[in-house]
Amino acid sequence: MAATATNGDNDDVQTRSQQSPLASQRAKQSNTPTEDNRRGRFGGFFTLGYKEGFNQWWANVPAATAEHAVLSYVPYLRKPPTHTQTGSAPPSANGSPMSFDDTADKEATPVRTTSNSDPYGPRQWQSQMVKLNGKNRALNEFSVERLDESKDNSLVMLHGYGAGLGFFYRNFEGLSRVPGWTVYALDLLGMGRSSRPPFRVHAKDRQKSISEAEDWFVDALEEWRVKRKIDRFTLLGHSLGGYMAVAYALKYPGHLNKLILASPVGIPEDPYAVNAEMPDPSDSTLANEISQTQDAAVEDSNPKIPETAKTTGDNNNFLNARSKAQKSGDNTTPNAPRKPLPKWLTYLWDANISPFSIVRWSGPLGPRFVSGWTSRRFSHLPAEEAQALHTYAYSLFRQRGSGEYALAYILAPGAFARSPLIRRIHGVGRQMVAPDGSSTSSVAEAQHRRENGVPVVFMYGENDWMDIAGGYAAERKITEEKERLLQTATAEEKRNDAGFAKCLIIKKAGHHVYLDGWEEFNEVMREEMKDVSQRSKVR
Repeated sequence: MAATATNGDNDDVQTRSQQSPLASQRAKQSNTPTEDNRRGRFGGFFTLGYKEGFNQWWANVPAATAEHAVLSYVPYLRKPPTHTQTGSAPPSANGSPMSFDDTADKEATPVRTTSNSDPYGPRQWQSQMVKLNGKNRALNEFSVERLDESKDNSLVMLHGYGAGLGFFYRNFEGLSRVPGWTVYALDLLGMGRSSRPPFRVHAKDRQKSISEAEDWFVDALEEWRVKRKIDRFTLLGHSLGGYMAVAYALKYPGHLNKLILASPVGIPEDPYAVNAEMPDPSDSTLANEISQTQDAAVEDSNPKIPETAKTTGDNNNFLNARSKAQKSGDNTTPNAPRKPLPKWLTYLWDANISPFSIVRWSGPLGPRFVSGWTSRRFSHLPAEEAQALHTYAYSLFRQRGSGEYALAYILAPGAFARSPLIRRIHGVGRQMVAPDGSSTSSVAEAQHRRENGVPVVFMYGENDWMDIAGGYAAERKITEEKERLLQTATAEEKRNDAGFAKCLIIKKAGHHVYLDGWEEFNEVMREEMKDVSQRSKVR
């Protein structure tokens, strides 16, 4: 499916001449005598050699160039538009500020594909920054708009922790096929190629600190929505993006047609994360994000899951997760004793030293450290695509720290939320809103109405390290809240209620379901989008 990268920048040429970390890993697995196989005890983890890592560090590829190279693999888009309002300069030794330059020569010209070259066209592809209120606040946006037809619905996609919108490169084309839809992908504030203002939390209270960290992201998303003049939209969030999507739905009700959570973080409750200042949870499944090789995730089917359980909605059964969630009641916490995480890890977490800080501090060793993740995460992809994603990830990790510092306020070591979503997700689509759609209007409380529910879809990979039992528990919570409210609802309110929840499993996929199982993911997403279109017609 890969299109040939067309970027002619010298930086891009330099990156193409280097050996892919995936190639290094394959050479190691085949026992080929390379530098990677002679590196000692850590050679099997950091798959990129010292020389190769130094070359990538010296090449100093700007984030804009790296993003452009990744988007060049989008089908039918031979020359993707790439603005240079941020990320056009190579990162400095202290991290690039990723400030926003709104001069006209930095903007990108939209690219149009016609029905002659694009069987699903015509479509317009655009890359731009959306300026927000305040100093150095702007979101990086990539959008695909269908032409010559009415545009009635919008899909907004949010990436996970430390990632960027380029990771959705295998989804843009497939999802923008649905008639009447415009697809937007955003870099979260302080991540990707969005601007990176200093991240600060001023609250001293624990819960207020968590809320302030969440607001950093969701307030920016709401500002973006207002700027784009979008009334209602479908919101898709992956991992940390899924967590923030729920936080957005709760703080800014009345604007979602559907909420889709792809392997969301932060649903289950853990007593250590909730009560302890610095918890010592059990061995973190988050470690699998680094150590799990995707060859197994995308090529192997989980034998513990019957085929009838996959992508069948409410009927599926993943490792008996549904029955476990039902038996546990409201308690989604694990019963096994906790094995403490290493003290150095909890110390770094407490000091709010992110993994990307280590990449920035490590200089020429940075690409090698990053290869420990990218070589495994992208091991199932063609070598050129894997190399492009490795360069893209490294270019983002090198940027000045900003939104990444919110993680320690939101999650405890072990990837458990300090304010678990299981405690509040049942409020999605059930908030009180004013007649004008505002939840903060000054009109009398009596004039407020309750939302009539929002469909919530949970997606997990069948080899996902994220615990799907939390998804089933959240599904049950949402269902119970609906049943409780409908007991006293009028006949009209019952007819208009649109709330429900379901869990889906994407076959042969891990945590990054949108990339590991992209074909099935895109197909499932198109069906969910068509469902929104049908519901909109009868609203």
